[in-house]
Amino acid sequence: MSRKFTPFEIGERFRISPPGAPASDDGRIDLVMAAGAFGSGEHETTASCLELLATLPDLAGARVLDLGSGTGILAIAALKLGARSALCLDIDPVAVRTCELNCQLNGVLAQVEHVCGTLDQVPEDPFELILANIYGDILVAVAEALVARVGPGGALLLSGILH
Repeated sequence: MSRKFTPFEIGERFRISPPGAPASDDGRIDLVMAAGAFGSGEHETTASCLELLATLPDLAGARVLDLGSGTGILAIAALKLGARSALCLDIDPVAVRTCELNCQLNGVLAQVEHVCGTLDQVPEDPFELILANIYGDILVAVAEALVARVGPGGALLLSGILH
């Protein structure tokens, strides 16, 4: 079930808005989110990931893995910053459907592969950027597998670590 929210800004680059809201006119990158059980990007860890993502060097042509993609907001932001493609991975089928919808709303559906499953189902082909905004204990458990999937010179942007 979708809840209503009004557009809001995150950092200096992004504006999060519900479907049907007018596009921003101040040069910000619009991220259209059909908010539901997974939120719309207002959580502090998501906002901090978006702010950091906007400061990364040129993402042009990057291949992105979004682990625990939820709404897909981080992968969508990376694509709008110039990444070539993204693999969005989540264990929750509702999250995968939500992510697909948000990718469609943002015009990036063709650039995204959606997988309902776990990291061990992702080939160790290198990614230039790995995003994960999930619980710290899960990040610790998959740390070695994440490192194995980031290519030389690539980046890991991780959030959700509380300790």
